[in-house]
Amino acid sequence: MLISLLHRTTFTYAAKAQDSFNEVRLRPVDDMNQACRSFELRTNPESQPREYVDFYGNAVHYFDVVEPHTRLVVEALSEVETVPNASRAPVSRVQLSAFEEGSDRELNAEFLTDSHYVPLDVELWKEAKDALGGGRRDIWSDVSTLCRHIFRTFAYKPMSTGVGTTATDALKLRSGVCQDFAHVALGLCRCSGVPARYVSGYFIKRKGLPEENEDEASHAWIEAFIPGYGWAAFDPTHDRPADERYVKVASGRDYADIRPVSGTYRGGKTRSLVVEVRVREAEAAGAV
Repeated sequence: MLISLLHRTTFTYAAKAQDSFNEVRLRPVDDMNQACRSFELRTNPESQPREYVDFYGNAVHYFDVVEPHTRLVVEALSEVETVPNASRAPVSRVQLSAFEEGSDRELNAEFLTDSHYVPLDVELWKEAKDALGGGRRDIWSDVSTLCRHIFRTFAYKPMSTGVGTTATDALKLRSGVCQDFAHVALGLCRCSGVPARYVSGYFIKRKGLPEENEDEASHAWIEAFIPGYGWAAFDPTHDRPADERYVKVASGRDYADIRPVSGTYRGGKTRSLVVEVRVREAEAAGAV
């Protein structure tokens, strides 16, 4: 599937801002399930973005705007080709013991411990134990069970949480948005001995050009490490593995590692922040 993306972030300031320095993680990744065919980053006021790769392998563009301004627009345009579902390798069915006894555990240790948004408090340990009360199977089956537990016992409720909500906060509320579902899923996986990481990206609800009311926005899900396979993606918000309709942009321990746009500046307070996302299926292309 060929997918075109527009992600526009507009900051408006109460007074003039200057010496603005910003980092963005908006370029889709290239991996076994997708290829970024094109990417363009525009800013207004104009700047000269530069690029580096962060610790987790994400493309990071950074730029500065020195002159005074009352409005900053950051616009990313991408075209991504995803691998058809039928061409994707099935996830390997591996027992947790194979992970615990191999070298992969040490290599992925940071995805098994606490992180900023996912403190492994006792509530998460208890929830993980209850969710797997039917017994352990292979790693991928356990991940699916944990994510399905969240889907069935949590309510998707916009505005019920905020950007600072942690996994344990969301667990107490039993509600939230995709970011919260992903953070809770990370906590349950890690408490169950499965390394898991946060994924940011986009999602098309159904094939074809979306109608005016079609759901399209930035999205979040998780990836769990499977020995001999690699990272396998599951979406707890929609209760399914990520497929050809998903576009991956960045991954890390949690949201703190993959903020799409972040930065600092001197001047008045931010008066408003508006994020616009457009996701469209483009004309069919050949396989990746």
